[in-house]
Amino acid sequence: MGIFALIVLGIIVLVVLIGLSSAIRIINEYERGVLFRLGRLMTLKGPGLRLIIPFGIDRLVKIDLRTVTLEVPPQEVITLDNVTVKVNAVIYFLVVNPNSAVTKVANYINATSQIAQTTLRSVLGQSTLDELLANREKINTRLQQIIDEQTEPWGIKVSTVEIKDVELPQTMQRAMAKQAEAEREKRAKIIHAEGEFAAAKQLTEAATVIAQQPSALQLRYLQTLTEIGVERNTVIVFPMPIDMMQQLIELRDAKGRGSTAPAKT
Repeated sequence: MGIFALIVLGIIVLVVLIGLSSAIRIINEYERGVLFRLGRLMTLKGPGLRLIIPFGIDRLVKIDLRTVTLEVPPQEVITLDNVTVKVNAVIYFLVVNPNSAVTKVANYINATSQIAQTTLRSVLGQSTLDELLANREKINTRLQQIIDEQTEPWGIKVSTVEIKDVELPQTMQRAMAKQAEAEREKRAKIIHAEGEFAAAKQLTEAATVIAQQPSALQLRYLQTLTEIGVERNTVIVFPMPIDMMQQLIELRDAKGRGSTAPAKT
């Protein structure tokens, strides 16, 4: 009888220990506990040491309130201008209503991921490639608003959606590189033409000043000789005035007319 009593006592102690271990729950500061009693939703438990009724009467579900970083798998998207691109994104969200996150959806992380994938394909399919590359901030804001509206009934708050990378086909990359190169050549030619125009304008103004003051041409000539001497160049060019050349041409023409005149009898 004594051995039997010890066995019964040991079983009772074991059951009590198991019940205590399942009744004691510790909730961290960044967590909240959703309590179900006989399948019915009860109060929300805050952080600290919590006691529940064991043996399946109470069930405590812990929900993490920290921001979750969810990476959306790469999605192949056809843009509005029929360009196939591969896009991946990242979503930052957190649970603001633990009761809804447990009772309104089976797996809120997986559900948010699926909603993000479908929304990403839908929104980018309504945008052109240029909008995707140039207005990424606007597209990110639109994605965040749509995903946040769809996950709000689940107690989820989507804070940020960022498109990480846009992978273009090789043919499109080469076409864009040619376009950028042509654009740069266009700018270079325009800048060169503007420089030529400005130089011609300055030369015209300089010629007008020299025409009003003939001595300025002589001073410019002396300055050129000084620059040549500084460079230690052995070749010196002496420009001949145009007026002197004109006089020589007129003298030659006059001699030519005199030699071809008929003799008088």
